[in-house]
Amino acid sequence: MEFFTEYGAILIIIAALAGFFMAWGVGANDVANAMGTSVGSKALTIKQAILIAMVFEFAGAYLAGGEVTSTIRKGIVDSAIFAERPNDLVFGMLSALLAAGTWLMVASFMGWPVSTTHSIVGAIVGFAAIGVSVDAVHWGKVSTIVASWVVSPVIAGTLSFALFRSVQRLILLQDDPFTKAKRYIPIYMFFVGFLIAMVTLLKGLKHVFKDNGMALSFADSALIASMVGIVVAIIGSYLLSRIKRDLSLETDNRFANVERVFAVLMIFTACAMAFAHGSNDVANAVGPLAAVVSIVSSGGDITAKSIMPPWILLLGGGGIVVGLATYGFKVMGTIGRKITELTPSRGFAAELGAAATVVIASGTGLPISTTHTLVGAVLGVGLARGIGALNLRMVGSIFLSWLVTLPAGAGLCIIFFYIFKASFGQ
Repeated sequence: MEFFTEYGAILIIIAALAGFFMAWGVGANDVANAMGTSVGSKALTIKQAILIAMVFEFAGAYLAGGEVTSTIRKGIVDSAIFAERPNDLVFGMLSALLAAGTWLMVASFMGWPVSTTHSIVGAIVGFAAIGVSVDAVHWGKVSTIVASWVVSPVIAGTLSFALFRSVQRLILLQDDPFTKAKRYIPIYMFFVGFLIAMVTLLKGLKHVFKDNGMALSFADSALIASMVGIVVAIIGSYLLSRIKRDLSLETDNRFANVERVFAVLMIFTACAMAFAHGSNDVANAVGPLAAVVSIVSSGGDITAKSIMPPWILLLGGGGIVVGLATYGFKVMGTIGRKITELTPSRGFAAELGAAATVVIASGTGLPISTTHTLVGAVLGVGLARGIGALNLRMVGSIFLSWLVTLPAGAGLCIIFFYIFKASFGQ
């Protein structure tokens, strides 16, 4: 098409900038999913969390971000509809990136943990419904995404509530919590190893195995994860046997030595969750960018899948790192400190509950949001100590921001879509 011959270079430059902006939003807002509980429980300082997340998020995004991505995220619109007008699809993808990035920027400034997936989905729904027709949107898929607003936090909250209750019953409420911790924590370590390995295999490394012709089934992943869990439990037991009790720490807090052990566990879970998050959610930023590059490079030919050039993954990973380093602290503070008071044992229960929810969702095909999952997990841990332990005003603000995310993304995308059409004389 003449349009792409004339404007191809400028469209790719705009797409790269918009993709970086969206990736910045993912880093500023969504990385709190992996690190917020570790910071809030003081297992890590903000600086340590940012440095760890920068390494593991970037590694996940670049090494396991996937070589092929769907042209339209989550399949909520059929790309074949745009066969006769590929320029509209390009404008739509650019608008979606700018709209979702803008909403994530606003949410990050406000300290609201919102779903980056829902931001981009809302944006795509907006331009498809207005730019093509309301019938172009697969509303059934949209409704399952909306349902995840309830499903994600409820499952994660229930699991985290049960996990923290078990920690209370088996360790914290016993006469000698440190001795009980040495006995029972290896069991938790097995579940940490198993669940984090499952999250990493299902979310982080699935593209790597697939691209090398080694697609793992859920059962294969579970077997490998079980072996990892056993190894982690054995190593953990050995390390626990070497930890000496410091009685001076227990004068002010009888759980101080126990919390030291949980703090070490949290660092491990945070690293693995950051890797899995980077590999999974980088697609929200680079997917539309890869679609634009593919369409422009082919002169307007639309395919259902787009090849992911390495430079796009590099740009997405870099954007996530910059967003995390410049503004990630704000949402981390919300998740870590403003919903409920976290200690390493509480943060551990929340992170493990969230990881278990991701594994269940991957095995059953449930649509979930990692943001909603972790917030639900933190709520569950807070409820285990009674509703008075929750900051209900902050919880209300977060829920409101979730409700606004889809329509905000859609509205902003429609505005950007018409600006692009007018700018290019379409």
